[in-house]
Amino acid sequence: MSKLSHSDVAPTSVSGSLQDAMLSSMPALRAFAISLCGNVDRADDLVQETLVRAIANIESFEPGTNLRGWLSAILRNHYFSECRKHRNESEDVDGRSVATLKTMPDQDSQIELDEFRAALATLPNSQQEALVLVGALGFCHEEAAAICGTGAATIRSRIHRARVRLTALLDLGSAHEFGPDNRTRAV
Repeated sequence: MSKLSHSDVAPTSVSGSLQDAMLSSMPALRAFAISLCGNVDRADDLVQETLVRAIANIESFEPGTNLRGWLSAILRNHYFSECRKHRNESEDVDGRSVATLKTMPDQDSQIELDEFRAALATLPNSQQEALVLVGALGFCHEEAAAICGTGAATIRSRIHRARVRLTALLDLGSAHEFGPDNRTRAV
């Protein structure tokens, strides 16, 4: 903040002694502003805005009372008003914070999950078992085959038939269509 002169601070309605008192209060106001916001540049802006507001409302100042206290109250009130106004905002220059805030709506997902469960329940138990072991639980084909007491080729075949049947039951063009719609995927 640049040094303010008497002509910069007060209009003709502010007396010279009041102008001098306002200017002499600036170092204390600046220190108070820095203690509030922790940023020197922001503190200078707060002091400047405090003086502008004080001059605009000089008629509400009662002569003989504590001018520095009045100015400090203006500064404090302005600071907390700005904090309330901007509390839900955050600076995100590179867009990293915004990227972490994206969430998919869960209404469609819940409906799709319910439809998938119903379709899965119509499959033969051997296909359900193979699909769940490999697709949901993450076992490799050989591990799933060992669990089911069959060969890995049989597990692959059961999984393939299960996927083809689910695709037909869910009216999908391919297995890649299961999941969020194009609009949601774009988010």
